Amino acid sequence: MRLLVIEDEFKLGEYLKKGLDENGYTTELARNGLDGQFRALQGDHDLVVLDVGLPGIDGFSILKSLRQRRKTPVLMLTARDRVEDRVRGLHEGADDYLVKPFAFPELLARVRALLRRSGPAQAETGLPKIADLELDLVRRRAFRGRQQLLLTSKEFALLALLVRRNGEILARTTIAEQVWDMNFDSDTNYVEVAVRRLRAKLDDPFTHKLLHTVRGMGYVLEDRS
Repeated sequence: MRLLVIEDEFKLGEYLKKGLDENGYTTELARNGLDGQFRALQGDHDLVVLDVGLPGIDGFSILKSLRQRRKTPVLMLTARDRVEDRVRGLHEGADDYLVKPFAFPELLARVRALLRRSGPAQAETGLPKIADLELDLVRRRAFRGRQQLLLTSKEFALLALLVRRNGEILARTTIAEQVWDMNFDSDTNYVEVAVRRLRAKLDDPFTHKLLHTVRGMGYVLEDRS
């Protein structure tokens, strides 16, 4: 799942991105209101973690713009603990509100709760079933038939991307940007390594193969039966 964190405090933003990435999410980080608003409106995110006090455009303004166009779940963060601020955020469309300072496990629990709350339609019907492969985005589990695939967080993120774009050849650059949120370095082979490890769990134990390499172009997940 793709998350967007809009937070101008450098250390806190890095801390949140690192923690969410380590828990299996693909996390973008915007450090000011203008960049955050652009990413929130143009990107395809499952949830936005939004700070209120931002340079350029504040969180309330971003929330208002987002609600005019999308229903993406929003968890607001703020150092303000006044009831009026919390009421305003919720009134203007925030799904939850967390006051700084906070413990990361609490933020993670709230993120998961919001995704569960908004997730049934997406988790159950938003991703296609491909042959005998099924994904549960909320619980972050993958199955082939009745057998659960024991995937790492990044392997699951990679598989979810491939399932979302099933039948489409994905270049290594696209995979690097979408799964690791980073620019692709042609001198590294981490995409190939990740695909090889995923294939060992997804395809090697089964007769019917789903993950295919298209020479010179990239990778595609599809049922070729």
